[in-house]
Amino acid sequence: MTPSLARRRTTAAALGLASALVLAACANPTDGGTTEVAATSGAKTKINLSPDQDRITTGKVDSIAAEVPEKIRKRGTLELVASSGSAAPLTFYATDNKTVIGVEPDLAYLVADVLGLRPHINTVSWENIFVGLDSAKYDAGFSNITVTEERKEKYDFATYREDNLAFEAKKGSGLKVTGPADVAGRTVAVGSGTNQEKLLVEWSKENEKAGRKPVDIKYYQNDSDTYLALQSGRIDLCLGPNPTAAYHGATTGKTEVVGTYSGAGATLQGLIAATTKKDSGLVEPLADALNHVIENGTYAKVLQRWGLSDEAVTKSEINPPGLPKTNK
Repeated sequence: MTPSLARRRTTAAALGLASALVLAACANPTDGGTTEVAATSGAKTKINLSPDQDRITTGKVDSIAAEVPEKIRKRGTLELVASSGSAAPLTFYATDNKTVIGVEPDLAYLVADVLGLRPHINTVSWENIFVGLDSAKYDAGFSNITVTEERKEKYDFATYREDNLAFEAKKGSGLKVTGPADVAGRTVAVGSGTNQEKLLVEWSKENEKAGRKPVDIKYYQNDSDTYLALQSGRIDLCLGPNPTAAYHGATTGKTEVVGTYSGAGATLQGLIAATTKKDSGLVEPLADALNHVIENGTYAKVLQRWGLSDEAVTKSEINPPGLPKTNK
């Protein structure tokens, strides 16, 4: 990691986020299958929600494709895995309710182009992403997976986006979250087995050590159940990826982001990465492919397409520092 990159990450994490994404809905998603998002720059991007995606593409790079393990090259397909939970604008379903779209599949398709492979996306529950990677059923996960020190014991990572989290509340709640004390005694929903859960558990323990009430952590099967609980007042907050929270608030007008935080804790900018089984031989070609699309500009076009330009990275890194095992 370069000193300038390290300083940028530390500064961003100290502020609690790295350029929080701002989204604004400007059209009816059912009107022609599109909606609009606006980044902090003020520029608007119309998002295509239909199954006819017309994805950004790029050409095969023979030297990078040759790095792919022979078994995968002979098969001709790149078996990708993503969460089946619909989470716009990361991974979700088009207006036909069956075509998988979003920034994650778009980047996965772009990498497959460079590697000269046909991408095949498998959608499974969050925990089964890792079960499938462990058994080599899937080659790589593109599913908003955060680099953590614990995960690095079993998986290799090639980074491709910054990871920022958000606390989402019912619109007009008056809540603001800047640290552990703000969630003491609050009922907060979070996804099981996620780095968001790990951070929230650490904050709850910190509250107890300080003599404050712990966090009442709740788990729901899907986002719709979480948002129903939020609207009905059964929970005060939910914690998840910032892009998802901002998109949901903008498109429904019923919720808002009331606090953001780096996905790697207080001292490190979190990073999202393509995830493979450790020592599978695939992480190097994945990183090389990502660096190629970063350099040729197609990566930037994909992020812009989904209103996520503020979460861009300048380089794909292999197994960089991640969320510590103990978030201190």
